[in-house]
Amino acid sequence: MEDEREDVQKKTFTKWINAQFSKYGKQHIENLFSDLQDGRRLLDLLEGLTGQKLPKEKGSTRVHALNNVNKALRVLQNNNVDLVNIGSTDIVDGNHKLTLGLIWNIILHWQVKNVMKNIMAGLQQTNSEKILLSWVRQSTRNYPQVNVINFTTSWSDGLALNALIHSHRPDLFDWNSVVCQQSATQRLEHAFNIAKYQLGIEKLLDPEDVATTYPDKKSILMYITSLFQVLPQQVSIEAIQEVEMLPRPSKVTKEEHFQLHHQMHYSQQITVSLAQGYERTPSSPKPRFKSYAYTQAAYVTTSDPTRSPFSSQHLEASEEKSFGSSLMETEVNLDRYQTALEEVLSWLLSAEDTLQAQGEISNDVEEVKEQFHTHEGYMMDLTAHQGRVGHILQLGSQLIGTGKLSEDEEAEVQEQMNLLNSRWECLRVASMEKQSNLHKVLMDLQNQKLKELNDWLTKTEERTRKMEEEPLGPDLEDLKRQVQQHKVLQEDLEQEQVRVNSLTHMVVVVDESSGDHATAALEEQLKVLGDRWANICRWTEDRWVLLQDILLKWQRFTEEQCLFSSWLSEKEDALNKIPTTGFKDQNEMLSSLQKLAILKADLERKKQSIDKLRSLNQDLLSTLKNKSVTQKMEAWLENFAQSWDNLSQKLEKSSAQISQAVTTTQPSLTQTTLMETVTMVTTREQILVKHAQEELPPPPPQKKRQITVDSEIRKRLDVDITELHSWITRSEAVLQSPEFAIYRKEGNFSDLKEKVNVGSALIFIHVPILCCL
Repeated sequence: MEDEREDVQKKTFTKWINAQFSKYGKQHIENLFSDLQDGRRLLDLLEGLTGQKLPKEKGSTRVHALNNVNKALRVLQNNNVDLVNIGSTDIVDGNHKLTLGLIWNIILHWQVKNVMKNIMAGLQQTNSEKILLSWVRQSTRNYPQVNVINFTTSWSDGLALNALIHSHRPDLFDWNSVVCQQSATQRLEHAFNIAKYQLGIEKLLDPEDVATTYPDKKSILMYITSLFQVLPQQVSIEAIQEVEMLPRPSKVTKEEHFQLHHQMHYSQQITVSLAQGYERTPSSPKPRFKSYAYTQAAYVTTSDPTRSPFSSQHLEASEEKSFGSSLMETEVNLDRYQTALEEVLSWLLSAEDTLQAQGEISNDVEEVKEQFHTHEGYMMDLTAHQGRVGHILQLGSQLIGTGKLSEDEEAEVQEQMNLLNSRWECLRVASMEKQSNLHKVLMDLQNQKLKELNDWLTKTEERTRKMEEEPLGPDLEDLKRQVQQHKVLQEDLEQEQVRVNSLTHMVVVVDESSGDHATAALEEQLKVLGDRWANICRWTEDRWVLLQDILLKWQRFTEEQCLFSSWLSEKEDALNKIPTTGFKDQNEMLSSLQKLAILKADLERKKQSIDKLRSLNQDLLSTLKNKSVTQKMEAWLENFAQSWDNLSQKLEKSSAQISQAVTTTQPSLTQTTLMETVTMVTTREQILVKHAQEELPPPPPQKKRQITVDSEIRKRLDVDITELHSWITRSEAVLQSPEFAIYRKEGNFSDLKEKVNVGSALIFIHVPILCCL
């Protein structure tokens, strides 16, 4: 039954969430339990419901998931959403029951209470379920086939749902046609389709989930609230009074017990919720439950293990119990007594076997916690059945008091009553003793876990302090070591998370007289531990981001540094290999000049690399904030700049040496001629550099004709070019000589022409050859 109800709630709640996501344009979920585990989709849902932007953790570890869910719980607390014993670990671990409970409380707040808050305020009522039931009964009172007294069995046949819609919108369908339909499933399908296509209500329920013996109450409430939202909402005081006069159900389920009277408030990291459990007699202790999102505690107040929440005195309060009311309303007789006695004895035997089957108390905190919760359920079952035992004892006393029994029958009834009372008392004492032992063992184990966590936090805080004080670097290998050291810390946090999870839902036994002081002290202790744990997690995450940023910048800088260093070494080697003296012929000289020009252009092009290195270095140092590393980097850049200047100076010196060597061995070539040659080649290289910097393709080379030239002719051409340069040099010398000034003054240039005619003839002889080339 529980599994079936869980499946129905899972399906219904999933449809409700997806209906909300459709409104906000969010992606639908598929599995309610697994899709909410990381907290992201939960925050998506709350974003739509609250209209607030809720940032999410970027990581995908368990710590990130817990932080997301904790953030969602804080949002719910800020919106006064009722929660009980639901912590972040429950959702992250995919706890089915508590996940369903969380979503139901969200639905209850935004789907039920928000929809009905205006009419409840107007009627001065606080019970939304009572108002909703009053509205349903008032709407369907003119339909004799319908009598809605609850939100479970009254809806199974499909008539109530159709009547509710028809009472407000009779134009949508014919009532008699619905009554004549053969099955409840057909009637429910009809109502769901009318609501979807005529009223715009999503089909949150399936007919087969409602057409059962006991439909899920939460799902029915959610759907009827959707109808209430779109239909007229008049509710009279008479209708409310009528609902208040309805007979109350004879049994309250365990699930319904924990839905009563919950209040919650949160601190920054620790969620504290206070909830009153099921009602007790004045002589019985009242349980209190307090839960924490980080470390949760459930307080069970008791001062004496022999004091029972189902004391023997309570068995006498039979007039307050529903069980046995039919026996009291009819004449008491022996057969009825025997039948009721057999039923109670059968249950009592089963309860004794169940207690025996619980076994020995474990020494593992998680197992003991599970045993505790199992035993709590067992105790609740005893509480639910104690009235039956009391009624049998009262019924037996009444039988004896009538005087209609024979002496043997009276003795037998008295013996049965004594046996029943004795077995009940033994079971009561044994169950309370088991509860007391569970509390003691669990408290010891939990205190041990708290001490271990405190010791670990102290050790880790010291560890992180030392890591914080250690400067980052001073070189890349040291930084990589620090990154690995940080990874070890992250792994330790993941392992410690297991211990933190084990402290979820702490169960603490407190004395009635000192309960408030004890709970306040524990709350403070848990809050301090929670804050310390959160600080370590936050520091670890922030430092990891910083380390990754610095590592990336340092690697980029180192890569550029290596490339530039290799390039500089390569150019230094290339410059050293260029001969600057001892040329055999003019070709060697020109080749050296061209190589020098190319090197000069390369240096000009590489200037941007130095600027890039300086920018990367500045970015790294601003993040690193390490003086020793700053000094080291600045010294390295200074050395690079010095090497760059040395290369430039050596290049100029080599050019000057070549010019000197040529003018010494080739008088016909001046230094100006040589530098003009270098400048011409350099200019061509600079043009290529400019095109490369502008990211444009270089201009296409000029088209040339392929001419086959004999090697002898080429040699003659080289000689002629040399002679041409020599003539130009001589001509310049003549024009600058004192004799030229005399010739110019006298106006007689005949002798001057003879001196330069040889050169002129040489020019005109070789011009055709140059043009061909």
